[in-house]
Amino acid sequence: MQDSSYKEQVTQAFDQSSSTYDRLGVEFFTPMGRRLVEISEPVTGERVLDIGCGRGACLFPAAEKVGPQGRVHGIDIAPGMIEEARKEAAERGLRNIALDVMDAETPELPARSFDLVMGSYSVIFLPDAVQALARYAGILDHGGRIAFTSPVFRAGTFPFLPPEFTPLIPQALLEHLPEQWRPEALVRRFNSWLERAEDLVRTLEHCGYTSVAVTDEPVRMTALSSEAWVDWSHTQGMRLLWQNLPQAQRTELRARLVEGLDKLSDATGALAIDVPVRFVTARVAH
Repeated sequence: MQDSSYKEQVTQAFDQSSSTYDRLGVEFFTPMGRRLVEISEPVTGERVLDIGCGRGACLFPAAEKVGPQGRVHGIDIAPGMIEEARKEAAERGLRNIALDVMDAETPELPARSFDLVMGSYSVIFLPDAVQALARYAGILDHGGRIAFTSPVFRAGTFPFLPPEFTPLIPQALLEHLPEQWRPEALVRRFNSWLERAEDLVRTLEHCGYTSVAVTDEPVRMTALSSEAWVDWSHTQGMRLLWQNLPQAQRTELRARLVEGLDKLSDATGALAIDVPVRFVTARVAH
């Protein structure tokens, strides 16, 4: 699949789900984004860029940290996400936020115009993430930092989901995914430089960063019910699987997921799973 086709599918998937993204009774991206802001420590007056900002999981906590003297610029390839983030920024009365539809792989931004670049579950999904990371080094000012999150990739587990999900998703169904989203393609793209911390450090140093720190810690994912989680999964990256499955397979997968997740739920039917997340921080070398 060509990069243009890949990006079109990703843009369409997130554009269509923007009104319900990170909603529907499930908490994950919001606490993960808030934790990334805590780790990256933006301070009053700083200029922050949020890559793949979505509906603002990092955007709004960062805007609070930098205050009126600072600014936060959110970019996303999906127009619907930018529209939703703009609505919320207006509702919150925040005037230190700018939002633009932009391809984060080739950002049209001035050199050395930011103190901090952030990306929560976004930077790594760019078709050529390594080259993009090198470009962001040039956008950072002297002493600037980058901070992003990634799944913790482990051989033999379904990418991007907690290990508990691996036995719930039959491998045969994954053949319906676009080629670049099938597990073998994801392993080639991600595990080669993200699975081992030492490879990730080496990659970032090659891209122009120093003082690289890699920390794995869990983020609690909660859902009101198994059904709520499955509905929510249609609003994030897993939508690419759902929309490519024939109706019979969609029905089968939904039943398998609900049954499997019910076994992990508490007496009220609520679900809470610790998701391994990799937090990466670094400082620009120039």
